[in-house]
Amino acid sequence: MSVTSLLLQLIVILATARLCGWVLRHVGQPGVVGEMAAGLMLGPVVMGALFPSLHAQLFSKESLQGLSSLSTLGLVLFMFVVGLELRASQGVREQLRSAGYVGVLSVVVPMALGIAIAPALHPTLAPAGVGFWPFALFIAAALSITAFPVMARILKDRGMTRTPFGQLSLGAAAVVDVFAWILLAFVVALVGAGEGYQGLLKTTLGMAVVLLALFFGLKPAFARLLRAKAPEGEPTTTVMAALMLGLLATALVTEWLHLHAVFGAFLFGACLPRDDRLLKSLTERIEPISIVVLMTLFFALAGLGTTANAFSGASLGAMLLIVGVATVGKIAGGAVGARMAGYGWRDSLATGSLMNARGLMELIVMKIGLDAGLIGPELFTMLLVMALVTTAMTGPLINLFIGRKAVVAADAAHAKP
Repeated sequence: MSVTSLLLQLIVILATARLCGWVLRHVGQPGVVGEMAAGLMLGPVVMGALFPSLHAQLFSKESLQGLSSLSTLGLVLFMFVVGLELRASQGVREQLRSAGYVGVLSVVVPMALGIAIAPALHPTLAPAGVGFWPFALFIAAALSITAFPVMARILKDRGMTRTPFGQLSLGAAAVVDVFAWILLAFVVALVGAGEGYQGLLKTTLGMAVVLLALFFGLKPAFARLLRAKAPEGEPTTTVMAALMLGLLATALVTEWLHLHAVFGAFLFGACLPRDDRLLKSLTERIEPISIVVLMTLFFALAGLGTTANAFSGASLGAMLLIVGVATVGKIAGGAVGARMAGYGWRDSLATGSLMNARGLMELIVMKIGLDAGLIGPELFTMLLVMALVTTAMTGPLINLFIGRKAVVAADAAHAKP
């Protein structure tokens, strides 16, 4: 692949993502929805259908390896930041009981529904050689995920971060992350080890060693390094190099253990000492390049991995089933959990709507499933559409259940001393 081709691909992808993000932000959608839509537009479903020869020339299969490597690096950096933010979150500690109700039910209900529909999906959508239970458990994990970063952005943009149900939702999303990522890691280990349960045991023991090394070895070591070299939360070049080496090494180890590199990146971010100044400094350094450039490539590659077959005949019915089950499971589970925690129905339904936002995190789950051979292009396309639809409906549903004026009034009241 020539440098000219790579640069042309980058220009087309970044320009399309920025344009779609700008358009959808002006109709009340978070920018990530526009970027996800841009990936779909650049794929065979839209651009490939309208301009087949241009699409085949611009995004030929042999030219995508460079983009794939860059997007994987973007994923690793992004999940590192997600791990840092999870570590810094106060929501779970402050509202552990209430967030636990919402988090557990917004995982369990869609998981149960995902397993319930798996028998209908497995015969036609599972790749050859993938057994029922690994496939069913992956569907359960894919339907149970919540996009913590997208949720936080929606709450911030609407002035709802300090409202009671906003804080409840943020805490619950952290609980969801723990459950969903553990389940996903288990499924990937089960399939990716390639040695049956013996391989799963090997991977599990390897992850136990990694966790011990991270939290009892690297964590105190980095705490000492940061106290000495970054006492004000501003890492020097030496500290940044050490952090990047630790990040890449952990990602490499989890990849070697037949898990995805993103698990290592997430765990490394979560193990670092909690320091809001350090979090702010690292996100300012990492997020611009990882989100604006590298993650945009990830969206484009996700769109290139789709197929138009998902929009015809029985496949369209399966897609509608997945979108419906995913939506009902998340909203119902989150709303019932919030109701059990003592919230009114309006706040409860708004909480369920926020838990239904899947955004980028769903795409990461899909990518892991595709890389592990758990799903094929057709189901990948269906899950991408589901992620787009559930994220796009979040804002309108919140307006329906809460209303803009009520949100502003509640936030102002909460802000008063």
